[in-house]
Amino acid sequence: MFWTALLALFAGAEALPQFGGGGGGNRVTMLRFGCAQVVIDRVDPLVNPGQIPSPHVHQIVGGNGFNVSMPHTDVSELASCTTCQFSEDFSNYWTANLYFKARNGTYKRVPQGGAALQFNDQFSTQINGGVLVYYVSADPGKITAFKPGFRMLVGDPNMRSRPNTKLKRQNCYRCYTGPNFGGDVGAPCQDDRVDSEALPNKPCPGGIRSNIHFPTCWDGKNLDSPNHQDHVAYPTSGPATFLSLGGSCPSTHPVRIPQLMYEVVWDTTKFNNKAEWPADGSQPFVLSTGDSTGLGQHADYVFGWKGDSLQKAMDTAGCMGARCASLKTQKIEDARKCAVRKLAKEDYDGWLTKLPGMDMPM
Repeated sequence: MFWTALLALFAGAEALPQFGGGGGGNRVTMLRFGCAQVVIDRVDPLVNPGQIPSPHVHQIVGGNGFNVSMPHTDVSELASCTTCQFSEDFSNYWTANLYFKARNGTYKRVPQGGAALQFNDQFSTQINGGVLVYYVSADPGKITAFKPGFRMLVGDPNMRSRPNTKLKRQNCYRCYTGPNFGGDVGAPCQDDRVDSEALPNKPCPGGIRSNIHFPTCWDGKNLDSPNHQDHVAYPTSGPATFLSLGGSCPSTHPVRIPQLMYEVVWDTTKFNNKAEWPADGSQPFVLSTGDSTGLGQHADYVFGWKGDSLQKAMDTAGCMGARCASLKTQKIEDARKCAVRKLAKEDYDGWLTKLPGMDMPM
């Protein structure tokens, strides 16, 4: 289904009693909300707990309980504020940063922009430097929300080639065709005209967007696993496309969990002058891992919703956007006040001769 058609389908949702209410049936629920940046730092409490600095830079959003190590406990009890629109969401969400590599070999961090205006959600248009987060309940009442202590990672930061297209609809980049999110008419990772698995190989007039989907099946027992991935899985038929339930969960991972997706807008427009690109004509953007292919795009998640607030939302049918059931929200001004002290004392915004941490093994 095209994104514009989806929005049209739910255009009148706010006038319906099921929007943010009890609803009924099995109408899909999609929470879509912004989280401003809480810190940019070279720490990773999942992959490199206790290590300062970690091998590469991340951008982190969510609760101020984020730290170099995070215990397997109720994260919502560790935080006193959050940068997310839903004020009961103290989870942490993080990804690698994107850098521009100039022809002279120096690097500059690519700034981030806000999200497109949808569902009258002004908050998410003002999260410059943040992440747009989605939670989808494709079968309300039959989706199990994450539990306190749950965490997971998707993607492989060391990947530089991919032998198949299994993850094509799960991990992608959108090349905006013009200003104001030009060409953004298809569902995430579903429009082959503007979506690609690797970083776009041409200038994108409106910038680049990252979309990263997480698996939707859980083993029902383990809140984590040694590689932060084995306790979750994709349906037996392969990864579910956005807003869909997908096939049956495997017997080893029988519990359906919300479809979690991150969306990041990279404002690459100021770097579109090809005279500044590498002399060999290759595209100039690299992830903070040193990956110029983009195939190593990955994302980390630590669950931290208060009480059963997320479960109630996943049980509610027909929610769209940043309003659902009894979930509480906050103003962007309050969200921006929430911050975490940077632990690795480095410059992330100037022109750099090398990417931070690239002399360290990953």
